Amino acid sequence: MKSTYRVLAQLIALGVVVQAMSVALGWFLVLKDVDDGAVFDKNSDFNFGQVTHGTVGMMVIPLLAIALLIVSFFAGIDGGVKWAAIVFGLVALQIALALVSFGVPAIGALHGLNALVLLAAAGVAGKRAATAQPTRVTDAETVSQPPAV
Repeated sequence: MKSTYRVLAQLIALGVVVQAMSVALGWFLVLKDVDDGAVFDKNSDFNFGQVTHGTVGMMVIPLLAIALLIVSFFAGIDGGVKWAAIVFGLVALQIALALVSFGVPAIGALHGLNALVLLAAAGVAGKRAATAQPTRVTDAETVSQPPAV
C-alpha cells in the first residue's frame, strides 16, 4: 500500500505539471491563431491545450486525490492520512478557485498559486511514502520461539 500511496501522490504532482504545460500551450495556441487573423471570443472552440487542462484538472487529478485519501487509511505511513487530506483539500480548493475565476478573473492568480502549493504537498506526501519505515511487528504479533538452551 505504501508504494500505491507514493505512486498516487507522484501522479498528482505530475498532473499539476501537465496542467501548467497544457494551460500555457492552450493560450499560446490562442495567441498564434489571433496573430494569424482568427478571432477568439465566446463562440470559439477550445483548443487541445485548454481541453487537456480542463480534463486533467476536473477529472483526473480529483479522482487521484480521492484514491490517495482512501489508500492513506491503509498504507500505514506516519502522517500519510494528514498529507492525503491536505492534498485532497487543495484539489477541492483548486476546483473552486477555477470556477470562481470565470466570474472574477483576478482569482485566477490564486488558482495558479494554489497549483504550486498542491505540487509541493503532493511531493511531500510522495516523499513521506518513499522514506517510510517498514511497519514493525509488535510484541503481541511475534511468534513464540522455544527458549534457548
